[in-house]
Amino acid sequence: MANNVSEQISQLSDLITHSGSTVFFGGAGVSTESGIPDFRSASGLYAAQKVYGYPPETLLSHTLFLREPRLFFRYYKENLICKDAKPNKAHLALAEFERRGRLTAVVTQNVDGLHQAAGSRRVYELHGSNHRQYCMDCGAKYDLAYILDESHCKDGLIPVCGECGGTVRPDVVLYEEGLDEQVTAASAEVIGGAELLIVGGTSLAVYPAAGLLRYFSGENLVLINKTKTHFDDRAKLVIRAPIGEVLGQIS
Repeated sequence: MANNVSEQISQLSDLITHSGSTVFFGGAGVSTESGIPDFRSASGLYAAQKVYGYPPETLLSHTLFLREPRLFFRYYKENLICKDAKPNKAHLALAEFERRGRLTAVVTQNVDGLHQAAGSRRVYELHGSNHRQYCMDCGAKYDLAYILDESHCKDGLIPVCGECGGTVRPDVVLYEEGLDEQVTAASAEVIGGAELLIVGGTSLAVYPAAGLLRYFSGENLVLINKTKTHFDDRAKLVIRAPIGEVLGQIS
């Protein structure tokens, strides 16, 4: 198996070298190697259901945010924010590919900002970023540190705007909310213009984000994921290995 993976990594390296435009599309599995939990693993966000009484889809929904903001922010701050997380080999490799002109853009479903922390500059965040916050009433913008400071929060949990007293929320897309149209359109454009699309760390089960793959019309689709996806049979190359291990070996 090791030799097979090595051969696949070599093949991927050749595809990147000869591609005129390469785009990376990533999901939660890109950041698990940085210690950020995904949804479905044993230590993932579904495991927290026993503690909070609801599944993540409910806890991170627009409805619960409005109905039970204390529970929403408790769950969000305890599970979606990993202040000590650092970019891993995958993030660093992608940033280096971009620096060398070998990667056009990163399209990510993650909200952790680790691609930018690694040095990537052209990043399309489909689900927003937990590093950005804004007041729902006046639109004032805040950073992550603001909502983590209990002195800015009602009951120590719900962030309050220093300008108008409105509720400050993360600039992330909650369940029941639509994706940002400009980000989605820009992502579709770069994917549509790619000769090589590398998809990593995602089961491609979350829509509408996963639906962006339909814009890819190139011949070279590469999937790097530990488990099967329903796009496997369309891929030129499927690599079943940790994404950091794979991308970290491409020079």
